[in-house]
Amino acid sequence: MNLKSSNQTFLYEHGNLFDELVRLNFQNKLPNKILLTGDKGVGKCTFAYHFINLIHSAGEANPYDLKNYEIDSENKSFQLTQNKSNPNFDLIDINEDKKKIDINQIRNLTLNLNKSSLNNKPRFVLIDNTEFLNTNSINALLKVLEEPNDNIFFILINNNKKILPTLKSRCLNYKITLSFDQSIKIVNKIIDDDVNNLINKQLICNYSTPGKLLQLISYGNEFKIDLKNINLKELISLIIHDKHFKKNNSIKELTYYLIELYFRSTISIKNIKLINLYNLFIKKIDNTKKFNLDDEVVLMDFNESILNG
Repeated sequence: MNLKSSNQTFLYEHGNLFDELVRLNFQNKLPNKILLTGDKGVGKCTFAYHFINLIHSAGEANPYDLKNYEIDSENKSFQLTQNKSNPNFDLIDINEDKKKIDINQIRNLTLNLNKSSLNNKPRFVLIDNTEFLNTNSINALLKVLEEPNDNIFFILINNNKKILPTLKSRCLNYKITLSFDQSIKIVNKIIDDDVNNLINKQLICNYSTPGKLLQLISYGNEFKIDLKNINLKELISLIIHDKHFKKNNSIKELTYYLIELYFRSTISIKNIKLINLYNLFIKKIDNTKKFNLDDEVVLMDFNESILNG
């Protein structure tokens, strides 16, 4: 299952906001710095790719289908983006072997933006996972945002994490949300099945997003795990014991999501001990991400003191 946002040719459930940005663009009022904020996996990045394709594919063969919110896979701009050769598109994201977006990525972006464009089409810079910008990269990015070249647009993706006021204030912020029913509906359309046929109900909760559920299904397929007949505690123990979280950042994110789900499903206002443990481990997880600490230490600690304690 290919979960990359850049590959998703259909956009589900975000039509109203999409139409608003289309209208602003038609009126030449599109903000050149947009911040899309929402839970991880809610569709922010897919939204951005679709909007960028709508702009770039205008006048090309097989342009964007606004009526059905669909990208034609035969479209030239889409294919260039897939091949990472679109001269009017730049992506900044955390590299698989890194824990932060470093300053060199922003410096390279600055050099690219100063080069002459090959055509008159608008140029878009998509910055995903802004919570992984470090202090140096943020400061370098602020300089780029303060004095952007003409016809360059920035779309920043924030996963409901804290963001520096100096960065947020430079952007027009749009909140992207989905109800639980909308999330389930999207997943069912993508997998062409009922998610409840594939995943134990204990692994689905009211703050699940399509991205999180599809990530879980993809993980189960990869490691041949019967997600329908495994409970939450068993699944977390399996991931930690077999060290699946070391394979890539996607599975690591999934592991932390499942840990939070475990606490939310077991915690009660009367259980002060569990509340304190929840706060302790959430802080440990945040510090692990913030200071580039060893993920295995905090996960093994969780397994021993919580799951087996």
